[in-house]
Amino acid sequence: MPSNPNPFRLLFLGDIVGPLGREVVAEYLKAHKAKDKIDLVVANGENTTHGHGLSHSHYEELLKSGIDVITSGNHFLNCKDIFQPSYDFSKEIRPLNFDPICPLKGTILLEVSGLRVRISNLLGRVFINLCQSSPFLALEEVLGKEEKADIHLVDFHAEATAEKRCLSEYFDGQVTAVIGTHTHVQTNDAKLLEQGTFFLTDVGMNGAYDSVLGDIKASSIYRTRTGMPTPMDVPRTGKKLLNAVLLEIDRETKKVNSFTLLNEIRS
Repeated sequence: MPSNPNPFRLLFLGDIVGPLGREVVAEYLKAHKAKDKIDLVVANGENTTHGHGLSHSHYEELLKSGIDVITSGNHFLNCKDIFQPSYDFSKEIRPLNFDPICPLKGTILLEVSGLRVRISNLLGRVFINLCQSSPFLALEEVLGKEEKADIHLVDFHAEATAEKRCLSEYFDGQVTAVIGTHTHVQTNDAKLLEQGTFFLTDVGMNGAYDSVLGDIKASSIYRTRTGMPTPMDVPRTGKKLLNAVLLEIDRETKKVNSFTLLNEIRS
């Protein structure tokens, strides 16, 4: 795609899974955030702590590594630190369509490099067995009631490909980008929709390359083969997978002019 002079550069990192995910993200940002003039870094952090949830210490670690906003998903409530009022989680958002009683908010508005940038987080309902309201209605409410933004990125944490595509088509032209998370496998369908919204079914994950979606292989295979529950854990050593997408957004039109998928294996 053509180069965009002086674009707003937004890096979105896929699900960060366990210590290897934290390591590979920190390594990449140390080498590239300033060098590549990245204005804003957003990452899905719902698997950061041992593959399930986000502790406060790991939240602080992600911010220190260079991440600006952290999104979540179906594992948001797994780590109980989120219920501690003394802990600051102001740079994390949770699925917008969770019950309002849940801690934190589902959308955040920031001033970044002279632009108003909104990040919203949604959770899908197909194949995800949680009680939540419609992601469509939740995002409609934000667009109708909240302060308007120049750039609006939506992390749609969902299982079903069709649900992700339907939501992106429904909001085509109303948001800057709809990027899917949750499946931990980067898809090859990045595109600009008819009204200019960027769409990607799933950005992938950051974590152990030699694993089953970031989890240790042996226990995942046993659980899948037998149907019996086993403890879920994540590898601590080995090769690391980096998955992200870098969006270049025109400062005048506020639309994505170019994008680059990142899919790297690191030792």
